[in-house]
Amino acid sequence: MTHVPPPAEELRLIDTELWQLDARRAQLLARRAWLVARLPSLSHPSPVPPTALPPPRGPEATAPRVQNVLLLLGGLLLTIAAIAFTLVSWGHLGIAGRSLVLGAVTVAALAAPLPLLGRGLRSTAEAVAGLALALTVLDAYALHAVALTGVDPAGYAAGASAVLAAVWTGYGLVPRTRTLRLPLPTALTAAQLPLLLGAVAADAGRYGITGALLVTAACDTAVALRAPAGPVRITATVGAYGVGAWGVLGAAWLSWTADGPGAATLAAVLLLFAAGTALAAAWRGRAAGHAVGLSLAVGLLVVAALGGIVHPVLPVAWLVPAHLVLGIGLLAAARAVRLPEPVRLPKPVRHGLVLASAAVQGLAVLWALPLPALTLLGPAGWAARIWSGTPDGAREAVSADAPWLPQLLTAPLVLIAVAAVLAFAVRATTWRPRALVGAPALGWSALMAVPVVLDAPYPAVLVVELLATAALLAAASWWPWTTESGGPLPALVLALVTSVSLAFLSLPTRSATVGVLAALTVLFGAASLVRRLVTLAVPAALGYGTALACALGAAAGWAPEHTALLVLVVPAVAALFAARATDARTAVVAEVTGAAAGLLAIGLAVGDPPMLSLTLSLSAVIAAGTAVRADRRPAAYAATALFALAAWVRLAAWGVTAPEAYTVPASLPALLIGVLRRRRDPRVSSWVAYGPGLAATLLPSLAAAWTDVHATRPWLLGAAALLVTLVGARHQLRAPLLLGGGVLVLDALHELAPYLVQIAGFLPRWAPPALAGLLLLAVGATYERRLRDVRRVRDVLGRMS
Repeated sequence: MTHVPPPAEELRLIDTELWQLDARRAQLLARRAWLVARLPSLSHPSPVPPTALPPPRGPEATAPRVQNVLLLLGGLLLTIAAIAFTLVSWGHLGIAGRSLVLGAVTVAALAAPLPLLGRGLRSTAEAVAGLALALTVLDAYALHAVALTGVDPAGYAAGASAVLAAVWTGYGLVPRTRTLRLPLPTALTAAQLPLLLGAVAADAGRYGITGALLVTAACDTAVALRAPAGPVRITATVGAYGVGAWGVLGAAWLSWTADGPGAATLAAVLLLFAAGTALAAAWRGRAAGHAVGLSLAVGLLVVAALGGIVHPVLPVAWLVPAHLVLGIGLLAAARAVRLPEPVRLPKPVRHGLVLASAAVQGLAVLWALPLPALTLLGPAGWAARIWSGTPDGAREAVSADAPWLPQLLTAPLVLIAVAAVLAFAVRATTWRPRALVGAPALGWSALMAVPVVLDAPYPAVLVVELLATAALLAAASWWPWTTESGGPLPALVLALVTSVSLAFLSLPTRSATVGVLAALTVLFGAASLVRRLVTLAVPAALGYGTALACALGAAAGWAPEHTALLVLVVPAVAALFAARATDARTAVVAEVTGAAAGLLAIGLAVGDPPMLSLTLSLSAVIAAGTAVRADRRPAAYAATALFALAAWVRLAAWGVTAPEAYTVPASLPALLIGVLRRRRDPRVSSWVAYGPGLAATLLPSLAAAWTDVHATRPWLLGAAALLVTLVGARHQLRAPLLLGGGVLVLDALHELAPYLVQIAGFLPRWAPPALAGLLLLAVGATYERRLRDVRRVRDVLGRMS
């Protein structure tokens, strides 16, 4: 409500402000001259730079804003006063007084904006007009409270709102008040009530009330399309969306809860009416940004309306396919571009219908997905009941521990229909690659669910999934895949998922388990020969081979430790395949899978030490064979560790407790590897080459010798340590020299300890301190020479490797 004065008045205000500024400037200059005269030191004051002065602080509220707030507060206070007068003081007046007050106040409030607009006081006129509109509402209330108390409140409210809407519309269209912005939006707001309240008053029921809402929304849409930009269009748009959404939700609920064809048809008529309104808005406003959204709503409403007609008569399983057919029909309507220009759908409308069709198809797929999920994941429940008996049919086979879903019997049809749309109807460059991936996936899901829907015999389900796996592997191997279709990876992934489901599905019977695992091993083994599939096919083949070995052992009645020997065939095959592989990544995948199978074999043999020793020895042979390759030399460490573990397990099974029996078999290969490494690279330190092997035998033996009451081990250990020390001194190797010498000294101390204790018992108590003092004197006397000897020894050791 900003007030803009006439040009003459504005010119007068500007002149007044300039005169005040000149007077203030003269006053400030006089004050400055007086200050300069009183202060000689400031006779030539330096001017203050403008940047040093704080910026002037502007007013917190502009004049027009203050004016608008004051006018709004004034109008609200007057409205509150009028309400108080109507509710409290009305009964104290007679009939004449009431009529006089009603007529005088309302007419005066409605007429007051006219002279105010003539004087250019538009903001004040807006405030008074708002008060006048509020007074008309109070007049309508007062009229019902006094003179029309017997009239139905809902019916009176409907009529009063219609009359007020008409009066306010006429008042807003009068030439003198046309510039006011409040009457027409207020009239449009009041127009939202007559039809709704009239339907309530007439007891029109749910259908009548919903129809009233939709008709009101249609009227709002018409006003929004024809009105110029401004408050009227905004009010009409808000009303169209708000009331229309309310009506559409009501119509959809009526369609869903209809108990017969007649009620469903009435609800469909309401939905189609709403769709027509939205289509008219989208067609008329096709250049606007909301045309696509309105067209999307049109498509969804049409599908809901036509689908609701058949809802009461169709079985539950066929409701979603019926809606899907309608959604695909929307896509066909959007693609009808060869129609003549007057009836051809605009591009935004076609785009919205395509989105609506996509939404319907997506919801249909979400509805159908639980059946493929049950088909693929349900057989996992047999893992807890292996070989418990043949299921009666496909449904029992896939729903071992899950409930059956009878309402999803038509799910394969839905999946196939959407797959066909993706394969043949999606042509956009952006979406075509995704469609070429989604279509086979949906078709595969439908194929997996068909035997379950038909409740086929259990063997037929196994055959179907096995053939599907073989077909997918063949397609991934030989089909000329393009880049936009994702290559063979989607088909290979589907084959892996199908094979896993098939493996679980074969668990109810022994023969099915062995047969299916053997077939899967052969299939993925054959696929491993194709270069493009080798990365995923190799671990799958080895994994199913491992499962087959376990199944064969269990079927033959073998103990787990004997089955472990059969499982070791898989690591051996993996090592041979990795040795012949030309791709490094394929070799690594094969070796990792083989190592996992080897760990499983070791785990199976843990309960029987002799068999565990044999399993470890065979695993060590496989690792040693892998280490023969030039790029797999580190596997020799694993082979050595496995050989050592095998020897230790065997010794433990025999009851051997001597540590040398455990350490010497590990030390000898370690020393041999150290010799070979030093021969290949003389720069390798003796600690790296020989330290682990020597320490593995000498240190445990030294620990055992200190607690051994017999002299055999200390004497043998001393001889071995002396031999190691001499070898280290002969070849100038630091590790043998220091390890052998240290063990030799400690072993000699262990042997001399009893005698030293006896000697200490014969010595007097003053002898140890005296000997210590003599030692200190000797060291101090020859300190410098001793330092020189220590440096010489250090240099000698430093020159050793």
